[in-house]
Amino acid sequence: MIDGTSAREDPGLSIGELAERAGVTTEAIRYYEREGVIPQAQRGGAGRYRRYAAADVQRVRFIRRARNLGFSLDEVRGLLGLAQGAPDASCADVMRIARTHLDQVDLKLRQLGELRAELARIVEACDDAAPLAECRVLGALSGSTGT
Repeated sequence: MIDGTSAREDPGLSIGELAERAGVTTEAIRYYEREGVIPQAQRGGAGRYRRYAAADVQRVRFIRRARNLGFSLDEVRGLLGLAQGAPDASCADVMRIARTHLDQVDLKLRQLGELRAELARIVEACDDAAPLAECRVLGALSGSTGT
């Protein structure tokens, strides 16, 4: 180990400990491992249980925060690669990924605004006292009315 302790003295973190410290589920840890955004765990003990390094906590927290902001796994991989690069490198590549993602968020917001306006129009056109056969919402969804 880097700090001078042997692997026997520091068995690492179990998947449950890693999940708890990073604020994710154990299934998320397994998924990130399968997808290659965290390294494959070392296997140890009689049951050959997964064992993780303390540094994996920060990596999983980074992934969780990025995913909470809507970054795709490919974008997360790119950001992780940049974060592990030369510390004196330019932030330009990180900004490119972040700006591209921001543009995608803006597009989704515009689309959601259009969706909301259309749905509001359909709901406003509906008379909730009308019989089902004349329901404007159902008609709009089936394409059979002019709403």
